[in-house]
Amino acid sequence: MPKVALYNQNGQNVGEIELNDAVFGIEPNKHVLFEAVVMQRAAMRQGTSKVKNRSEVSGGGRKPWRQKGTGRARQGSIRSPQWRGGGTVFGPVPRSYSYKLPKKVRRLAIKSALSSKVQENNILVLEALAFDAPKTKEMVAVLKNLSLDRKALIVTGDVNETVALSARNIPGVTVVSANGLSVLDVLNHDKLVLTKDAVEKVEEVLA
Repeated sequence: MPKVALYNQNGQNVGEIELNDAVFGIEPNKHVLFEAVVMQRAAMRQGTSKVKNRSEVSGGGRKPWRQKGTGRARQGSIRSPQWRGGGTVFGPVPRSYSYKLPKKVRRLAIKSALSSKVQENNILVLEALAFDAPKTKEMVAVLKNLSLDRKALIVTGDVNETVALSARNIPGVTVVSANGLSVLDVLNHDKLVLTKDAVEKVEEVLA
């Protein structure tokens, strides 16, 4: 089982924590990680692009000229797709791009993402993370104590508004709860910081 150092908010090493092999010690599956990221990014697409088809453009109520005898090609409307100002054929309409991967694949993806952070030594476990009031200065101090100067994802056991508000204005720092942990978030940040109760929750769900 992988072991990592346990720190407090002051950046002091207060012991070790043993991580579950089934969650943090597997061989990362790169293809599954790719599939999970594509799925998440697809779900983030707005899908609000829209064009007008020939039934929606204005005009074109009557036949522009008679069917036969003019020497010109027959036309039924000046708003047909081949006309300037006509409707668009097979254009985009509002839609959802989201889709779902099988549950086992999604679980393998998050376990692969967590395990990759352990293998790269880019994971930190905190004994606890709590503030009396939302203070950006206090969160900056914690990050400095832990020598975190790059993009960091902080995972708390439950939704912690005080911690979230303290980190909200710090560029590159994101706070999520253990229930809201996603593959894209883990891979998009250089360092992963979990509280001890967040580790327990993640292992409880994924092990």
